Amino acid sequence: MKKLAILLLFGSFLTACTPTAEPVAFGEDMCAHCKMTIVDEPFAAEAVSQKGKVYKFDAIECMVEFLKIKQSDEMALMLVRDYENPKEWQDATQCNYLISKDLPSPMGAGLSAWLSKESAETMQSEKGGEVYDWEGLKQQFN
Repeated sequence: MKKLAILLLFGSFLTACTPTAEPVAFGEDMCAHCKMTIVDEPFAAEAVSQKGKVYKFDAIECMVEFLKIKQSDEMALMLVRDYENPKEWQDATQCNYLISKDLPSPMGAGLSAWLSKESAETMQSEKGGEVYDWEGLKQQFN
């Protein structure tokens, strides 16, 4: 019984330190970078540090700017919402990004995330702009 209690305690300690995303309280949570209230679900982003600290953002461009200060390698998770399916988090490093002045984002960069490159290119053909992968997006903001 004593061993079981120790195992359960150790297991709960490990899960407490596991970096995980948190839900965004839209209309209540504030952006960790610009301090605006997070309201637009398709543009929300989140970064979770190796230690489990969660940073929420109202726009992908806020997270990209924030990561210039807090290095990407300090983060266990960098998450964005797929513009076509904004209810679920996606790995920011695996998404494609469209910057188009005709698809406004909360901070004005016209930046949206797309899980599918084909979907990003389809929207690009409608709205104009440029499509980037994660590394290209970071370079664009440097």
